This record gives sequence, C-alpha cells and structure tokens, in this order.
Amino acid sequence: MRVASDDAGPDPDLEAVLYEVTPAGVAVVTLNRPERLNAWGADISAGFYSAIDRAEADPAVRAIVLTGSGRAFCAGAHLGSMATISDSLGGSGNGNAPDVSTIVGERHPHFLTALRKPIIAAINGACVGIGLTHALMCDVRFAADGAKFATSFARRGLIAEYGISWILPRLIGFGAAMDLLLSGRTFYADEAARLGLVKDVVAPELLMTRAMEYAEDLAANCSPASLAIIKEQTYGDAERDVVDASARAEKLMGESLLRPDVIEGIVSFLEKRAPSFPTLQEGP
Repeated sequence: MRVASDDAGPDPDLEAVLYEVTPAGVAVVTLNRPERLNAWGADISAGFYSAIDRAEADPAVRAIVLTGSGRAFCAGAHLGSMATISDSLGGSGNGNAPDVSTIVGERHPHFLTALRKPIIAAINGACVGIGLTHALMCDVRFAADGAKFATSFARRGLIAEYGISWILPRLIGFGAAMDLLLSGRTFYADEAARLGLVKDVVAPELLMTRAMEYAEDLAANCSPASLAIIKEQTYGDAERDVVDASARAEKLMGESLLRPDVIEGIVSFLEKRAPSFPTLQEGP
C-alpha cells in the first residue's frame, strides 16, 4: 500500500474526489487531496467509489478518466501523522491483525476491471503503492513526463497487495514485473512507457488533453455494448484457455449480431460519418 504520512490536514472546504461529465460523455474523476499528494485514505476511497458508481450508472457517460490534482496521482496509503501510524495499523499489542480496510476501503482495486465502461488513467505525478495498483487496474494509462512510479512494498515490509501480482505480469511480462515488485525501486514515466505500462508519455501540461482526446474518441466512435463485452472478455479470458475463450467469443459474436450497434457501425462506415450508437443498457 506504500505508506505516505504528513501532518498537514485537508482543507475542509475541499472535496476529496471531484466529479464532472463533459458534453462528449466522459466522466472525469479527480483525486483531490493535493496537500498530501492524494495519498489514499477513507475520504478518498469513499468519494472514489461514489464517483465511479455514478459514472457507471449514467447512460450519458461512455468513458471515464481518472487523475489527481496537484503534483501527484496517488502517493500511496495515507496513515496520518507519524504519531498515529501505530494506531492506524492496529498496533495495540492485542495480537489481532490490523484491519487494513479502514485505510484501503471496502473494495479491492480490481473492481475497476469489472466496470462496463472503459477507464483511462491520466497519471500526472507520483504513482506509488496502492495508487499504482489502482492505475494498473485501469484499462489504459497515459503519464506526464517525469512522473515517478514505484511498488515500494518490499521496502516497507509489505507484500504485493490487492492484485498487483496478478495484473503487473500480464501488462509487462513476468521478468519485468518481478524486478519492480522485488526491488521496490523508483522508476520514471519514460521507463514505464518502454515496459508497456503506459501507452504514451506527454508533457505535463498536455496530459489531460491527450487523455481526454483518447476517451472522447471512444465515447464518439465505439459501441458502448461492444466496449463492455470486450472488457469482460479480455479480463475474463486471462483465466481461460484458448479453446474456452474462442468458444465463448463465438457465442458473444452471435449475440452481438442481434444488436442495432452492428448495423449502425457498418452503415456509418459506408456513409463516412461518425456512428450514433445506442447507450449502454442494463445487463451484458
């Protein structure tokens, strides 16, 4: 989870997570505790879950962009001041394991892979520990030039938490993942791009423009139903063999041919115009 601590309190007038929807149908979710580098805590987790649920339920939203305010994306888990770290970890001496859900929140980061809408991470700065785990569970990642990354777990006496040992090897390969997990070393956006961890690295001032262009292209030109099913296929097929995955794809293809999205996709292509796909309906 990577420990981040400080004595600075949040601005009581500042929402921990900001939410807005653009006219293009992109929900922008911003972690908003810049005074502590958006370190993950109960305030951020509650606001984050609420924002993601809101975007997932809104038919007008077709893609989600996740970013951070200030200098960081998310610098790890927030435990408060150094004086309260022992209490935060449950170090009362009673022999009971600490309840880390009080820090992490009620949902493991992998819930992002189960969303029916694509989520794009715009990594504006430090992306460490549980912040990195959440970013990896997004579908596509863009990073600002100079952004720092680290797992840090081994350097804090922790383990590969909350599914990062599942997602990281799938993104960058087993050997590279072992390097990053075992060493806990800091690496930068340019190396993250070489490893395939992020799609593009852009100047910090252009990061949101690039991420929004990508998200708006999905919102304007891709079938919401197709996006939802492709996400489920891709993450689900990671646990299936190729025979099962192919058979399931054949079934899903048959179902897709019954939806109006296919006709609209073909007709709009032939007419050389932008498609007008229906909104995402309940169910698969």
